Amino acid sequence: MIDSNNLKVDKILNLSVSRETLRELDDFSKAIFLRNKSINLIGKSTENSIKQRHIEDSAQTIDFIDKKDIKICTDLGSGAGLPGIVLSILMKPKKPMFKVIFYEKSYHKSIFIKEMTKKFKITSEVNRKNIFDEKNLSTDVIISRAFKPLPIIFQIAQTNFKNFKYIILFLGKSGKKILEDALKIWRFDYEEKKSLTNNDSIIVKISNLEKKYEY
Repeated sequence: MIDSNNLKVDKILNLSVSRETLRELDDFSKAIFLRNKSINLIGKSTENSIKQRHIEDSAQTIDFIDKKDIKICTDLGSGAGLPGIVLSILMKPKKPMFKVIFYEKSYHKSIFIKEMTKKFKITSEVNRKNIFDEKNLSTDVIISRAFKPLPIIFQIAQTNFKNFKYIILFLGKSGKKILEDALKIWRFDYEEKKSLTNNDSIIVKISNLEKKYEY
């Protein structure tokens, strides 16, 4: 039995947002729940905690996104449009031309994302393409919530993008070790923040990425 209070978005972390923004996040939460009955947008076990596990989890990256030099964000392996749709809704009142480029290979998931971008009047581009086949891409931020391990994301950033400023990643309880291992192969600066929705997780913002050794 789903508790409707866990679907309702009546506030979002400690962010000061308008009623309209809360309404749109609430509508998005309900849309995920309803569509999840027919396609696997999120794990069934998380349906009863969509607000915390998915909406708030995505929203907590806004501190890294809401910057003057960030106008375009590329969301890899977007799935249900997380975190891209949430960030777009939050950014819309502040920066109406903020754009999210979604990469999602699944036909049904990409259709859902397109529906949501139209519903919430989001400036976006939805690509049902394999990111590994794309070349010379340009963005301000590469963000990935649950797509591929960090080494693969780094390789995509270096190989498939000609321009980017930051990479934002959600890392689990092994996050510190993952960063330590990556620093053996790559040079980069990073900021980290403890996840507000999962005590074992961190969110990192990577900049100045460069591979130490080229073979």
